[in-house]
Amino acid sequence: MAFKPQADSASGLIASTQPAVRLAQKHHLLVRVSHWLNVLLLAGLIVSGISIYWASPIYQHSPDSQTGNSDYFADAGVWFCAHVPGMHSYVSPPDWLYNHFSLGPYMLAPAMRLHWCCAYLFMVNALVYLAGLCFGGEWRSLLPRASDGRGALFMAKYYLSVPFALLRRCRRVPPRFNSQYNPLQRLAYFSIPIAGFLSVVTGWAIHKPMQLSWVAALFGGFDRARVWHFWLMFFFITFVVPHVILVFADGWDTVRSMITGWSKRWEMGGESH
Repeated sequence: MAFKPQADSASGLIASTQPAVRLAQKHHLLVRVSHWLNVLLLAGLIVSGISIYWASPIYQHSPDSQTGNSDYFADAGVWFCAHVPGMHSYVSPPDWLYNHFSLGPYMLAPAMRLHWCCAYLFMVNALVYLAGLCFGGEWRSLLPRASDGRGALFMAKYYLSVPFALLRRCRRVPPRFNSQYNPLQRLAYFSIPIAGFLSVVTGWAIHKPMQLSWVAALFGGFDRARVWHFWLMFFFITFVVPHVILVFADGWDTVRSMITGWSKRWEMGGESH
């Protein structure tokens, strides 16, 4: 669907300098629904997972001589309360991080129930997402290509230079690629289903260490499976934060396409932008 420029009443010529707007279908309904559900499910998995981590931290050190802490997350809370103005009177500094980024300490049972509720829904939602990619044909655009490594470096360089360009008030032109997603986006989006699959497998290895000991053995044993699961959580966090920033930086059309499924394309002289 396109909105074409009107004819000039004086000359009868079409104003060729005015671009046409083409509405293009971008995301299947199942992709959009599962995308927004993933936001809620990942939030539930992370906050409940950090509460579970409190009960048995993976990374510990010898007990501190002053605080008795052996958990690095507790150390981070103590440091924060000691150095941030207004936080010196916090009741329990070792629990600051857990109180603000999880369900809180001493919440192991509720955290386990919420974690597995979100985990089951996460697995079902992943199937819905994959079905949407297949039905809408979007999976073709997400498959990595041989040249994506070099292209991803160009895009990373561009993204990193944008804040400096804004400070210097210089206009930066992004690299052009003849595809729906640039190479960095393809690699990032393609890695998410892989990380999701590994999260599910390591989660089952931790949940059923005896029945699924062979699964845990694939990751180096029970303790190593916990390490894998822990760092996969951080992988999702490090993906989501820049993803949200870049989506809003790209403009409202990107957000709208994930809500309505339609995207605007501006055309000038028959060329799509």
